[in-house]
Amino acid sequence: QVQLVESGGGLVQAGGSLRLSCAASESIYSINVMGWYRQAPGKQRELVATITSGGGTNYADSVKGRFTISRRNAKNTVDLQMNSLKPEDTAVYYCNAIKRGLDYWGQGTQVTVSS
Repeated sequence: QVQLVESGGGLVQAGGSLRLSCAASESIYSINVMGWYRQAPGKQRELVATITSGGGTNYADSVKGRFTISRRNAKNTVDLQMNSLKPEDTAVYYCNAIKRGLDYWGQGTQVTVSS
């Protein structure tokens, strides 16, 4: 079972930046896909960005050009660099891992962007 721990959330003004990190309990070489999702109050959880074990990335249209997902293999960590933040980016951000067809989730970290 993969355990995921997120960090880096907080309160930031619009236009600012935050960096989220997701630490996995095992080598991320063995994890097919890792990603970030978010859920705003009253809304469904949505994809933000994913990265495969081969380094391929995918982004939601709403964050393209502003967010960057990356891997630090030696630290078993996946990061999400968020720039030019907007109030509509406010949500709980969850780390996700897919391994052998099973989904694993972190506990979430709150990101709040003030206008």
